[in-house]
Formats: sequence, C-alpha cells, structure tokens
Amino acid sequence: MDLSVIVPFYNEEESLVPLYRAVVAALDRLGLDYELVFVDDGSTDGTVAQARRLAERDDRLRLLILRANFGQTAAMAAGIDHARGDVLVTMDGDLQNDPADIPLLIAQIQAGYDIVVGWRHKRRDALITRRIPSRIANWLIGVVTGVPIRDNGCSLKAYRAEVIKPLPLYSEMHRFIPAIASISGARIKEVQVRHHARQFGRSKYGLSRIYKVLLDLLAIRMLIASAQRPMAWFGLLAAPAALTSLLTIGFSLYLTATTGAMSFPIAGTGVLFGMLVTFLLLTGALAEMVLRTGSPQIKRLPLLTIAWDRTVISSDLIGDAESKKDE
Repeated sequence: MDLSVIVPFYNEEESLVPLYRAVVAALDRLGLDYELVFVDDGSTDGTVAQARRLAERDDRLRLLILRANFGQTAAMAAGIDHARGDVLVTMDGDLQNDPADIPLLIAQIQAGYDIVVGWRHKRRDALITRRIPSRIANWLIGVVTGVPIRDNGCSLKAYRAEVIKPLPLYSEMHRFIPAIASISGARIKEVQVRHHARQFGRSKYGLSRIYKVLLDLLAIRMLIASAQRPMAWFGLLAAPAALTSLLTIGFSLYLTATTGAMSFPIAGTGVLFGMLVTFLLLTGALAEMVLRTGSPQIKRLPLLTIAWDRTVISSDLIGDAESKKDE
C-alpha cells in the first residue's frame, strides 16, 4: 500500500464527516493506493458512531477505538502501529489542517526526504494563548535539540514508514519526532501549509501542557546527546563534580596539614561530589551496555483498543512493536 493517512479524534463529531470528504477528495486525485486510519481517543460524543457509519461504506477507512482518553500522542502512536502504507501522513481531526496540502508533503517524500513537516505560516489561532507560546516553544526546541523546525506543533506531517514506526512515542513526544529521527540521520524538509480557524467544538490544548513539553524536551536533549556514546556524555556531566570533589578534598587535606584540624563540612562536600561522580559514571556504563547489547526493538506504551476493520470488531493490544514485526 502506498499511503496511510492517520487522524486522531477526540469529541469531533461535527468535524469528522467534512474532514473525511476533504481527505478523500484530496487523495483520489493522487492516484495512489491509500487507506484512512481514524483513531478515536475515548470520545464521549457521537464521533465513534459517525466513524463507524463511514467505515461500513468505505473499505479504505479503518477505525481504532481507544477505551479511554490517552492523549494525542498515544492515539497517533496507535494509528502508526496499525498503518500499512509505505508513507504515513498524520493530521488533526478538527479541520484546521487542510487535506488539500497532503500532495505537497507527498511530493517532498517522493523527492527523497524522510520526514516532511507542515509549517502553519498564517496560523488562525489565538495570539496570547496559542501563537506566542508556540513561537517560544519552537525556538527553545530548536536551540535544545539542534533541529530548527518553525512549527513542531503542526500535526500535518508525512513520514516514510521505516523511519517513524520504530520511534518511541509517549507523553507529548509527537511534536519531537523530527528531533528524535535526526539521531538516525533522517532527511527532514519543512513546507508551508494552510491553517484554518476551528469551525466546530473547542480546542483541547491549553497552557497546562507546557510543563509536560518542557520535561519531554529535557528527555529528548539527553537522548540526542547520549545516543551514540552515552559513557562519554555522562563522563562530561561528571567532570565538574569530579573537579569540585578534588578541590574540596584537597583543600581539606591542606587545612589538616597546616592547622592540624580537618574541616568536616568541606571534606564531606568533597566526598558527596565524589559519590555523584561515581553514580554518573556507573550510569554511563550501564547506558553503554544497554546501547551495545540491548534489543533494537522499541516497545511502546501498551494501550488496550478496539480495532474496527470495516465491519469486523476485534481486540488488540497496541504497543509491542517486536511482536508486530514477527507477524
């Protein structure tokens, strides 16, 4: 199969049918063998009922139903795990991304890029609560990760399946996919896409997720820095502590030799920093062992879902990437 379009939904009953029609209209013009993967993230309105009616009429549409609201990243990971296309496109289900831009992303994949990121250059969101925090976050992500993407939060992206499927996705990690993929040398391209004001419902995003993004950013920075040589990276972290330990213990010994009295606070500080050095080096050695001997398969967060494939309902356990590869 050439293409899979993955769309997570959460209480988007009014948006679902117009989005389906717009996506089908855009993809039919491409002449590709494609599928739609709709992922319901525990909706409490009529979203699932609408999606089931569409799936019964169109065998290109597959529906995954998460039993609870796990969040956008988890829903996206579920869709990626189940997608069968060589190229995967992700987008939001609120009609703010324009399906007519999908051919632009596909063209860049065909040109040789591994990941194509949409850039909402004329964003139709609130200035104070959405656009300004987004600009600050995108700048910070670029500085910390070294991957300068203008719009990490845009869900409209295209990926080669072999690049995106092995990546670990949890928390708010979907916005860091380009940074994570850069570790393996993925070729990344950013293209301008359209953005529309929300027509139905209300936004599920807010300032409350900022702290999650910051914590994930810290984790990504550590992952990027230590991906190839974790021992060297932890050794670099340990260097200031080692210098502090040597200076404080040396000064304590100097005081003992010149005054005959040891300063226990200074000596104790040196010992504590020495223990920190030992801890960091042992952690680096452990990380090095995991990197060199660990399984290359990455297991994702297990999420119990109902998989709807046309008119067949079955239970599936998302998250075991190794077992899926064996199949």
